[in-house]
Amino acid sequence: MAATDLFERRATLARSVRLLSQFRYEQSAPARFYGALADDTAAMVTELWRGVCGDDPAGKTVLDVGGGPGYFATAFADAGLRYVGVEPDPAEMHAADPADAGPPMGSFVRASGMALPFADASVDICLSSNVAEHVPRPWQLGNEMLRVTRPGGLAVLSYTVWLGPFGGHEMGLTHYLGGQRAARRYTRRHGHPPKNNYGSSLFAVSAAEGLDWARHTGALVAAFPRYHPRWAWSMTNVPGLREFGVSNLVLVLQPE
Repeated sequence: MAATDLFERRATLARSVRLLSQFRYEQSAPARFYGALADDTAAMVTELWRGVCGDDPAGKTVLDVGGGPGYFATAFADAGLRYVGVEPDPAEMHAADPADAGPPMGSFVRASGMALPFADASVDICLSSNVAEHVPRPWQLGNEMLRVTRPGGLAVLSYTVWLGPFGGHEMGLTHYLGGQRAARRYTRRHGHPPKNNYGSSLFAVSAAEGLDWARHTGALVAAFPRYHPRWAWSMTNVPGLREFGVSNLVLVLQPE
């Protein structure tokens, strides 16, 4: 079985439309947005594990780097995995309304993803969802993920590509004017800087950089656009096009 066979069956146009329709609720109804994203992520990781490792991941430990306030914890617990979340920002750890996120599930550690306080080869699965574009050294983050993942386990690094339509995050498509200019424009319009501020909490990360890093690790088993239907995955292999079309790149790696 190929690494992505099971997930490919679910990577339909209907799924893409359903997920993309949730993005408009990120600010107004975060529980709705992040809950849907978390459920889809847990299903994706489960199917990738089955494709790569050949068995069910129930009971395995998943380390979620940048896991936020607990929506992902609930989704992975529901999928039968032991969840450990890592989050450097205490405000993010407590951002969810308990009435929306429910009681905390799993364990949580305050730490940087670029210096994970875990032993080598200590977890079965290491996940980072939409974090690499928020750190100044994303491939140091990737190397740390590989370090703590046991041989034969799975590391899944998913990030937003800068030149894609969501690269500017809440700045919208103005990031095509340049990151600093977009941040200044947002500040003038809203009276405060964007949460994802270019140069401090948002960085320009390309698809080519991620693919180059992943290939040089020798652990890459799959790469695909996270929110696209299967018939659009081939754009990942096309330089130039992938920077604008992939939007969110998933790198699946298995340490030996």
